[in-house]
Amino acid sequence: MTTVAENTERAELVTAVVAALSEVLGQELTGVTEETRLFDDLNLDSTSVLSLLMELEDGLDLEVDPDSLEQHHLESVGSLVGYVAEIR
Repeated sequence: MTTVAENTERAELVTAVVAALSEVLGQELTGVTEETRLFDDLNLDSTSVLSLLMELEDGLDLEVDPDSLEQHHLESVGSLVGYVAEIR
């Protein structure tokens, strides 16, 4: 069972990831949910993923360890949010 604080933190992380995606893609994103797939739905590529990770590092004041990042962390907005929550 998740607490209100956990739900609030997750919602804030989703907002931060969507904002970073908007910045990287150069457009306002609407209708993005945790199920939105980064590669299939948003057409990210390896270069835009690097930009996204740098944007998240700056925006959330964290450091992504490339050794801990796996492909499944980049499947969807929700999986990326889960990864960010783990490393915070």
